[in-house]
Amino acid sequence: MKAKNIEAASKVITESQILINMVSRRVRQLNAGSRPLIDAEIGEGFADIALQEIAQGKIGLAAPEPLAA
Repeated sequence: MKAKNIEAASKVITESQILINMVSRRVRQLNAGSRPLIDAEIGEGFADIALQEIAQGKIGLAAPEPLAA
């Protein structure tokens, strides 16, 4: 992973554990065949793609759904 991508994504998602979980989930999706949401360079790793997607606001956190009463 490139340090500049980590730094840029860290500005969007400030909680490091949440950022790690988001990158991990997105890497699994990319490994399973999902297409990148950005124009990625040839040979770029999935983790760097995920970090760039987060930094550019292409993916983010969703609010949890309320529990049924």
